[in-house]
Amino acid sequence: MDFRTATPVDAPAVAALVNSGYRGESSQRGWTTEAELLGGQRTDESMVLEMIQGEGSRVELACGEGGELLGCVHLKKEPAETCYLGMLTVDPARQARGIGKRLLAHAEACARLWGCARLRLTVIAGREELLRFYERRGYARTGAWEPFPEHDARFGIPKVKGLRFVELVKFVRV
Repeated sequence: MDFRTATPVDAPAVAALVNSGYRGESSQRGWTTEAELLGGQRTDESMVLEMIQGEGSRVELACGEGGELLGCVHLKKEPAETCYLGMLTVDPARQARGIGKRLLAHAEACARLWGCARLRLTVIAGREELLRFYERRGYARTGAWEPFPEHDARFGIPKVKGLRFVELVKFVRV
């Protein structure tokens, strides 16, 4: 498996991968699905393109030997030596093979190269299996939370009321 930074030409494939990993029928092949909580899309090409081209923002890709897209993660610099980590996705047909762990370790290395001391991420409250995945890798719940953008269909259509994100943080600089 190789890692590389996404370019604008990758936006359609990244959007398709992320949507297949989180929403709809294809997402149910893996364990990271949000389909029971949210309908609609997780992202779209224009949002991914903004992540790829935005200042202090990048999308890292995990690619197989033949160049096929296995996974992705979005990184964005924030103030106070912090890097936001989001959209960690592995192709549902290839989950539970260590790709997500390796992609997460790569993202942490990228954040350190950027001079960031910590990574911050958010997970929808109640997704205990996913929260435990991050906690096993050194991320800790901060007690902070953010509301889900319920009135912005670009991020999905809630199937349950009161969705919110739980914040987790990991210090990556020794």
